[in-house]
Amino acid sequence: MVKLNKIYTRTGDNGTTALADGQRRSKADLRVETYGTVDETNACLGLVRLHTSGALDGMLGAIQNDLFDLGADLATPPSPEPLPYEPLRIVASQVERLERDIDAVNAAIPPLKSFVLPGGSPASAALHLARTVCRRAERLAVALAADETEIVSPEALRYLNRLSDFLFVAGRAANADGADDVLWVPGANR
Repeated sequence: MVKLNKIYTRTGDNGTTALADGQRRSKADLRVETYGTVDETNACLGLVRLHTSGALDGMLGAIQNDLFDLGADLATPPSPEPLPYEPLRIVASQVERLERDIDAVNAAIPPLKSFVLPGGSPASAALHLARTVCRRAERLAVALAADETEIVSPEALRYLNRLSDFLFVAGRAANADGADDVLWVPGANR
């Protein structure tokens, strides 16, 4: 369990931060950037939830909690040395829950005939913003995983990929199950 007694420590004044295992990294480090962008996705979802209720809001609340799990996963790189605690990792059941939620939300939405522009309702616009931030987090996680000196769990990558899919479908659901989607009209302003 996390316990924060003091908010500032001054240890980051030199441009470094501590990972969960205590190792110091630059605040510009790709791993730090990756879990920071996961945190940014979570903050976007906080704004989304100002406009949601019911089942969708419950799904988003579960996702916000998962995103803290994901941040902890990314902030604790696997180590050959045993840690004094069991590191928190994203697990397959979290990805599977997202898949079930995607299927449940998408069931009431008609198929697309064009790409959707971000907009419509405030909730939908905010969900599309969260989706794009999530995609950035995913790109950063993929770049981190491509670094041969770093390890990112496959479940963490899968979670980010499914989450952006969920946020897209949820954005359509927030637009009256797609009825109020703002559709792209190719070449409309030529």
